[in-house]
Amino acid sequence: MTPTVLCVEVREAKATEIQINVARENYRPAAERASLLYFILSDLNTINPMYQFSLKAFHGVFEKAIQRTAPSDDAKQRVMNLTDEITYSVYSYTARGLFERDKLIFLAQVAFQVLAIKKEVNPVELDFLLRFPSKAGVTSPVDFLQPQGWGGIKVLSEMEAFKNLDSDIEGSAKRWRKLVESEVPEKEAFPKEWKNKSSLQKLCVLRCLRPDRMSYAIRNFVEEKMGSKFVEGRSTDLFEVYKESSPSTPLFFILSPGVDPLEDVEALGKKLNFTIDNGRIHNVSLGQGQEVVAEQALELAAAQGHWVILQNIHLVARWLGALEQAVERHSRGSHSEYRVFLSAEAAPSPGAHVIPQGLLENAIKITNEPPAGMEANLHKALDLFTQDTLETCSKETEFKCILFALCYFHAVVTERRKFGAEGWNRSYPFSNGDLTISVNVLYNYLEANPRVPWDDLRYLFGEIMYGGHITDDWDRRLCRTYLSEYIHAEALEGDVFLAPGFRIPPSLDYEGYHRYITENLPPESPHLYGLHPNAEIGFLTAASDRLFRTLLEMQPKESDAGGVSGVSREEKVKSVLEEIVARLPEPFSMAELMARAADRTPYVVVVLQECERMNILTQEMRRSLTELDLGLKGELTVTADMEELANALFYDTVPAPWARHAYPSLLSLGAWYTDLLLRVRELDVWTTGFALPATVWLSGFFNPQSFLTAVMQSTARKNEWPLDKMCLAVEVTKKNREDITAPPREGAYVHGLFMEGARWDAPAGGIADARLKEPAPPMPVIAVRAVPAARLDTTNGYECPVYKTRMRGPTYVWTFNLKTKERAAKWILAAVALLLQT
Repeated sequence: MTPTVLCVEVREAKATEIQINVARENYRPAAERASLLYFILSDLNTINPMYQFSLKAFHGVFEKAIQRTAPSDDAKQRVMNLTDEITYSVYSYTARGLFERDKLIFLAQVAFQVLAIKKEVNPVELDFLLRFPSKAGVTSPVDFLQPQGWGGIKVLSEMEAFKNLDSDIEGSAKRWRKLVESEVPEKEAFPKEWKNKSSLQKLCVLRCLRPDRMSYAIRNFVEEKMGSKFVEGRSTDLFEVYKESSPSTPLFFILSPGVDPLEDVEALGKKLNFTIDNGRIHNVSLGQGQEVVAEQALELAAAQGHWVILQNIHLVARWLGALEQAVERHSRGSHSEYRVFLSAEAAPSPGAHVIPQGLLENAIKITNEPPAGMEANLHKALDLFTQDTLETCSKETEFKCILFALCYFHAVVTERRKFGAEGWNRSYPFSNGDLTISVNVLYNYLEANPRVPWDDLRYLFGEIMYGGHITDDWDRRLCRTYLSEYIHAEALEGDVFLAPGFRIPPSLDYEGYHRYITENLPPESPHLYGLHPNAEIGFLTAASDRLFRTLLEMQPKESDAGGVSGVSREEKVKSVLEEIVARLPEPFSMAELMARAADRTPYVVVVLQECERMNILTQEMRRSLTELDLGLKGELTVTADMEELANALFYDTVPAPWARHAYPSLLSLGAWYTDLLLRVRELDVWTTGFALPATVWLSGFFNPQSFLTAVMQSTARKNEWPLDKMCLAVEVTKKNREDITAPPREGAYVHGLFMEGARWDAPAGGIADARLKEPAPPMPVIAVRAVPAARLDTTNGYECPVYKTRMRGPTYVWTFNLKTKERAAKWILAAVALLLQT
């Protein structure tokens, strides 16, 4: 080749390279979007360890998205089409393996990250939305905003874009009230010039005004920024998913309690000529001794092209390593029709997760969740039976009536879980089996007895069939109450309402019952469960708090601006650390207090114990903060514990080592620290002269039970009564803390309690229905005194549990007997309780 020809070829190669580079640069936005999506995908396992995705699987989705993209001669349009198709394909692939509550987290993270790359979001505003800093100790000047919401407005008003927002809300209270009290505030226009704010700025304001509507507001935001196809509810078509599977790509069902995907797999198998009867499906339910059966089924299926269904693999944790190897071994060189279907429940906590990463990463994940809402659950409960079931019993009218009530009861107890601790103190795995066995028992008892044994039936259902799952006494009481409301003799006369406006139907045929549900069941609301509408506000607020907390933790740790808020992570941690240390109280001098406390009354013993516990907590805080400060200065090696503490300070959460020495609390770190300082001040005042305060802040104790026990001990000593024969009598006064100037002659006055599920009607002196959007109104001062148990007046009373926090369950403190003019059953179903902290 001559030098001239070589030079020409070199020039052409350089020109071609330039053209390729230009073309490649054109496609860079699509590649960047794919890269961003992959990293968001790989972060999803921080939400749930079941969400594992491999680069290989992602690459397959990426390739198919390119093939599906609509062609265009215009390079710019082609890139836009590619970017959109890649985003939607990845969303569709991912979403079918996410629980419903996590899909919005994934979508919101994609939307915020995409907008951040385009420089279309203000990092400080996004930081406010996710973090929701709120000024503590402020009083709302308007009655339609809670103190926390007003605290958020005050922080927001310090930003230039929200200047004078606080004074505008105060000055135009009527307009803002209309927005706040709207059923769908996220769709309403904001008052005056605030309606011109950006979508993100409106989200920031709405988070202060209506935290319970934020899930809906974020969904609307995603729809506006990314398109409606991303928020449309779509059910998973198993046949379409099956087409994507292969011998090396199993299908993995992530289970929810009470859901069995086996029926769907068998229906698909029937369509494709794979059934248990023809020997082409091997179904193994894992448990002790089934591992060998499963291994043999995999061996046979791989050779002959069968399907293997391995159910509940989480039950055989030790064998999962061997299963992973077997699946990997058979993924190569097996029959082309060989498929593996796996199912497992997600672990209750990351520490309990046992499924190997290899099984999850390469599998197509599908979540199976029970239907949402009372109507879907009631139809599903009825679907467990047939017309033949209704006709089996000789006492047909009684059987049908009680069966329908049982179906409603089953739907209520399973769906009530969504209300969190206000629904059940603890979560229980109620399943379809509980209902079908209960109906079998019902049939047997009706056939064996001349009259309906109502008490026996209620006992069997409430204490054995469903009660067998229940471990909490208050939950057991709730279960019993539901049954006593639904299943009794008046039901046969058509006089029993299962919910307001929904009575037990007359004797109908099977299809008639389904029709009756569709036509007569009131719209979905907490009323269907006996709860107050505020319960829905509570669970929606908790869901939105979880959404934002998770999004905050998923934000890139460092960015160009040095973090989401424009302040570097280290600067933020240092600032919080210095603020806490500056206000950290000095420890109580226990030797001095002991010397001054000459008379060791039960009350003095309690306050000394509280001071000791406070010292342990504040000393741990001082030690760990000093250590972290040295680590940040480079004078100590940063350990895992120090890193964990820094994370907590950055995310405004109470560090785990502090929480271990503290009292149960659901507050963010800032509010928790303000609360801690108030507790210290209360102890300071009390230990000045050791006299019992005029009214005691019951919520301010590490151990409130010890104070309530001290009330009984003091009275027992004074009257020489046996302590084990005594109990507490409570009387709710009509006074607030400020009105009390001296302690009572007997017992003590206590304050700082809140009522959830109802409110205290002071003029009437009893429990009354809560007001809408007042989830936990404060109680007046309560007089607590000790009396012999035999003398306690329980007439017209409701045994009200007292808990330390909204988490209820293990935070139980005491039972207060409160006056009520209504039946106690109403308040039991409404989950009415007293809380020491909201």
